[in-house]
Amino acid sequence: MKELPNPTFALSPVAMPQVIRGSLCPSGQTVISDAVQRPAVGKISVSWARHQDEVRAAQRLRYQVFAVEMGATLPITLAGHDVDLFDDYCEHLLVRDEVSGEVIGTYRVLTPTQAKRAGSTYSDTEFDLTRLRSLRERMVELGRSCVHIDHRSGAVILALWGALAEFMARNRLDTMIGCASIPMQTGGLSSGQAAASIWRQVRQTHLAPIEYHVTPRLALPVDQLDGSLDIEPPALIRGYLRLGAKVLGAPAWDPDFNSADLPMMMRIADLPPRYLKHFTAAPVVKSAAGTPVEAAA
Repeated sequence: MKELPNPTFALSPVAMPQVIRGSLCPSGQTVISDAVQRPAVGKISVSWARHQDEVRAAQRLRYQVFAVEMGATLPITLAGHDVDLFDDYCEHLLVRDEVSGEVIGTYRVLTPTQAKRAGSTYSDTEFDLTRLRSLRERMVELGRSCVHIDHRSGAVILALWGALAEFMARNRLDTMIGCASIPMQTGGLSSGQAAASIWRQVRQTHLAPIEYHVTPRLALPVDQLDGSLDIEPPALIRGYLRLGAKVLGAPAWDPDFNSADLPMMMRIADLPPRYLKHFTAAPVVKSAAGTPVEAAA
């Protein structure tokens, strides 16, 4: 079984101890953590991928959701898998069905140091993020979030968010960004009307301060679309907004995924008090040897 690569570059040079990818540990110590291996609601467990075959399981789920279910046009790097150039730089968070062992939910996380090694974040390919440059040293990118169609009850996404909370707290990171997708065909609507309407709503209630606004590289022509429709944002976006996330600007159009992508940012300082405790009290996670280690990064 192939172990994932374990680079030894520091996560961030700003007032932080020397840390590494795989298990963010002080003093340059290289440890691969079993990370969060706790049962959750409905007999599910959440953990960080440690081997290439576990990453492949996440990529198969992503292909099933994005290509088969949503009709995205994906590059054929490996048949039946969603693979892109950022995957090798990311940590992959997995939720499994405890009975079948199947991966039923996933996120990928790009840390500040790994973003530097990759040359950018995925969001940089869709938006000009110049105004976020002051945040990058403590900013992670979340991406490729998806849940198996048979497990979309909320428990899976809550398990993912719980592990992300531990990750952010333990590694002293304070900002999360990502692209939240709105399918171009939503609720029986087509041609981006749903996305234009959702953008109209969120810009009035959840728009970030102007110093954090970003610009889409391929903008959805929202001014040419009917944005007056009363339509709810997708569940994931609603969840982000409840957690205090801000929208950073108008949506970009992603022709490969046939979606409108909203740039979003969530900062720990903006979390409502009832959620903040989850991000400030991350428990120590133990390795397979039973010794305390940092959460995987």
